Amino acid sequence: MAQPVFAKGHTLRSPYPPGDTSSIIIDAQTGKVLSEHNADRPDYPASLTKMMTLYLAFGALEQGKVSLNSEFVVSAHAARQAPSKLGLRPGQRIAVRDLILAIVTHSANDAAVTIAENLAGSESAFARRMTATAHTLGMTATTFRNASGLPTPPNMSTARDLATLARALWRDYPTEYRFFATEEFTYRGTVYDTHNHLMASFAGMDGIKTGYIHASGFNLAASAVRNGRRLIGVIMGGSSAHSRDLQMAGLLDDAFAGIVPAADTALRTASNDNATNATATAAAPSPMAELNPVQNAEAAVPQPAPKPPAPTLRALKNSHTWEIQVGAFGNQSAAEHAAKLALARLRLPTKAGHVVPPAAGDKEPLFRARIAGFTQREAEHACRVLREKPHGHKLCAVIAPIQAIAAAMPTPRPLDLHLPAPAATPAAAPTTAPATPMTAPAAPAADANPSTSAEADTSN
Repeated sequence: MAQPVFAKGHTLRSPYPPGDTSSIIIDAQTGKVLSEHNADRPDYPASLTKMMTLYLAFGALEQGKVSLNSEFVVSAHAARQAPSKLGLRPGQRIAVRDLILAIVTHSANDAAVTIAENLAGSESAFARRMTATAHTLGMTATTFRNASGLPTPPNMSTARDLATLARALWRDYPTEYRFFATEEFTYRGTVYDTHNHLMASFAGMDGIKTGYIHASGFNLAASAVRNGRRLIGVIMGGSSAHSRDLQMAGLLDDAFAGIVPAADTALRTASNDNATNATATAAAPSPMAELNPVQNAEAAVPQPAPKPPAPTLRALKNSHTWEIQVGAFGNQSAAEHAAKLALARLRLPTKAGHVVPPAAGDKEPLFRARIAGFTQREAEHACRVLREKPHGHKLCAVIAPIQAIAAAMPTPRPLDLHLPAPAATPAAAPTTAPATPMTAPAAPAADANPSTSAEADTSN
């Protein structure tokens, strides 16, 4: 297999065009491949490397070699690691539990190296153990050279191998696997939010790891459960965190729905960076479904139709009957939490958050977190703000007052307004469905802003 090259001085660069991703979706229980695209293409795993670091750490816990309360000593080498990091100091002692949580949420490179050195004596010795374990698991195309995933040739893997590793973490260490569902971690007064944005906006998501270096692009290994069925997905080479997240959500939604993938699943990427996406655009459900794969069931292919009279349209656009949706979840409490968090980040104490309960015809019961009381322009601005905030609601979607618009039309035909039309398949609850009221929090939540460097693994 051809491998990415690196220039003099170990400045890594990828031979693949930006946004040219590799991906795979598997059934966690059986290991069956549900979709794949370039799944055996070698690439830099970036912080997905830390999944193997944690696999070995979990093994040490299960074997009784260490406990969660054991304290590891930080070396000068570990403290020198590039961000993302906790800022550990040489000679400092830190509990294994905190090291694991720092890796899971903040992708801390100094924490990963601290684990490696304390378990194997040196990072290089630990890396050799990582590679040997990978080959034992069947990851034959993988070589690890460090514990963090920072640029060190030839730290290489494939989407297929990393899906194998993610499955092994869930299968072999079910107790420790729960760490990956951690959404925030507090260490010495600083709160670190998870870098996995889909945790707050994709139904059933419970981990597991993000990764980024310049040479790899944006990587993601993810796992979600719906109706007792767990799927695992890996994407490598995303052009942005947002496009990577949208592609993963779309691939997982299709797999859960049993949709047979096209021969080239890359055509379904939500990124518009590649020319090949023109094919996907022609076959995509609608702008709303493309922007928010969680709502695929709420969108249908738009059909040409006459626009309503201008005055009526203007009045509807300026009416305060528009909403935004900030996530869909398997339980009501998670939806309430997402709406409260969005309200806090928007600093809109006068707006009302609510939860739309599952509709009777829903294939999978989902509670939709929404905020009401916007004009169209206000709703679009609110979603734009949420998407731009660090650790924000990346899949925020504008919900139009479809019933009001339909009533203004002379015939009940879809509108050429780039709005979601009623779905032909079992659809989500309409925006006027009974809702559970909520109260906005008194103070906005603070957003983390992790530091980065030129080759830092920011793990967005």
